[in-house]
Amino acid sequence: MITIRVLVATIILTLSMCSHQVESQQSEVAKVPVVYSPDYKLSLFGLEKLHPFDIGKYDKIYEALENDGMLDAKRIHKPEKLDGAQLGLVHTEAYLNSLRDPRMVARCMEAPAIKMVPKMLLESKVVDPFILSSGGTLLAARLALKEGVAVNLGGGYHHAKPNSGEGFCIIADVPIAIRQLQLEGKIKKALIIDTDIHQGNGTIRCLWQDESTFCFSMHEAGIYPLPKEKGDLDVELRAGIKDQEYLEILQSHLDKLIQSSKPDIVFHVAGCDALLGDPLANGAMSVKGVRSRDQMIVEACRKHQVPYVMTLSGGYSKDAWRAQYLSVKAIMQKWM
Repeated sequence: MITIRVLVATIILTLSMCSHQVESQQSEVAKVPVVYSPDYKLSLFGLEKLHPFDIGKYDKIYEALENDGMLDAKRIHKPEKLDGAQLGLVHTEAYLNSLRDPRMVARCMEAPAIKMVPKMLLESKVVDPFILSSGGTLLAARLALKEGVAVNLGGGYHHAKPNSGEGFCIIADVPIAIRQLQLEGKIKKALIIDTDIHQGNGTIRCLWQDESTFCFSMHEAGIYPLPKEKGDLDVELRAGIKDQEYLEILQSHLDKLIQSSKPDIVFHVAGCDALLGDPLANGAMSVKGVRSRDQMIVEACRKHQVPYVMTLSGGYSKDAWRAQYLSVKAIMQKWM
């Protein structure tokens, strides 16, 4: 017969094993850090509805991930704003000072309505969200160096240049993150894989003729920005490109790209404006195709053991937020 002592010991052992399994599962759940703040969202008192970019995209993605049970206290990380010294690693003092002028910010954002925003509110309602989200890119990079992969539910402002902004971008978050990590001695070389359908002309200018970085861009020919900048490797795509053709082109470059550039970290500017129906481009990719694109890049980084950072960048169709939500979800599930 089983004695009371043996029974108690068995129960204690079972509870201990269950506790260990729960802790192990929680540890696995927390493998992919996600950086986000509700303060990423610009507030223009309703004027944002006149802008083609879905200001609420980041919130929608976060809420969908949360509803799916993909987020917990260990997984979600809140960023801090970049400070003046960090911003100055890439941007000129004159340009940063000009961001106090609503007319300048309106030009950068290509949103004339911003001229109507009072100067006293411009910083907190428009400029600060960009600086905070850019801080999110730096935090995601730090986390990726520790965990192997991290996602910033914002960032990817690849049209911002050292002395100007354009294309809805005012802060060059990826170049700043690279410079800060190099300054700290955490990385030497960085690879930027830019799959936004618009070339990241600002990123190229910020990192111009810099042997410690490599800028790879797959973008549509014949659309903004014109003329194009000359990156380290530019792949121009035809209008109307679909999933299979796009993915075959990307696959043909990835291994060679990582092997030749030998990066310590990869920043993925993962705009989804190649989707069919995007009003600012002519791609014909599906939501599934965008998800496969991002998975392909993550898997390549994993294969070559290079930390991966995702930034969301552009995407202006009604399905843009959903495509990126499903893509981020798939990455998180893959790394569980």
